[in-house]
Amino acid sequence: MPLGTLDRAPPPFFKQGPSALSKLMVCSALALFLMVADARFRITQPLRAAIAAVLYPAQWLAMRPVVALRSAGSYFADLGQAQASEATARRQLVEQAQRAVQVEQLTLENARLRDLLALRERSPVAGMAAEVLYDAADPYTRKVIIDKGLAQGVAAGSPVIDANGVLGQVTRVHPLVSEVTLVTDREQAIPVLNTRTGARGIAYGEPAPHGAGGLELRYMAANADVQSGDLLTTSGVDGVYPPGLPVARVDRVERRPDSAFARIACHPQASVEGARHVMVLQPLGAQQMPPRPAAPEDATPAQKRGARR
Repeated sequence: MPLGTLDRAPPPFFKQGPSALSKLMVCSALALFLMVADARFRITQPLRAAIAAVLYPAQWLAMRPVVALRSAGSYFADLGQAQASEATARRQLVEQAQRAVQVEQLTLENARLRDLLALRERSPVAGMAAEVLYDAADPYTRKVIIDKGLAQGVAAGSPVIDANGVLGQVTRVHPLVSEVTLVTDREQAIPVLNTRTGARGIAYGEPAPHGAGGLELRYMAANADVQSGDLLTTSGVDGVYPPGLPVARVDRVERRPDSAFARIACHPQASVEGARHVMVLQPLGAQQMPPRPAAPEDATPAQKRGARR
């Protein structure tokens, strides 16, 4: 190898250059110059804009997972809030519907009680309000149980009315409840008066196998003046029911040539199937009926004994 081709320069390890302190001072001065120049003249603004435009797609791709996670969290949070709001709205709707039903029921009960009190004002005897608890268990009778008994002063035989008319009669009294036999029971009979003609009669209960049943005006002559639509009220001659209480209205009149009596079917005025609030009246009794007239002084002993009877 020729000697002229040999590299006589020292290897890089042994090269001598600026010291580290000199390089630090030069770089610091250059950085300070660039910062001052950028702050005063904004010489690096175009470079920054170009770098931001080049790096924006990479930034956008890098942010997609973060944005997706945030969106998913927000979606589930909104979904939970929407479900909770829906549940609250449904509960409030049910409560409002229940309140509306209660208001409607209270309004209806108020109207019935007002009608009942108005009917009570026309009655000459005292009474007390009661509520129907349930129907009697015997399917062959027409009876209901009310929430008043001996403790409240209910007596056997007391008439029971609702807002429309006579409902029945108390037939059994217990300490806290009483049994009321309805006017449609086959064992029930009420002396009635035809308000159109003034004719008296007796209405008997006629229970139906399926339904509320009705009444039958018995022992009326075939040529009696009774028409459909006639109103029958209590006559008051039995000493139990006050006079003038609505009992029933005539439905149809059947006059058969082979019978001396007409068959007269009536439907009760009271709500025998749906009564809830009723009024228990005190029986008229002998003490509330007019006293028997005294016998004259010049009457014979037999006449006086008849008068006392």
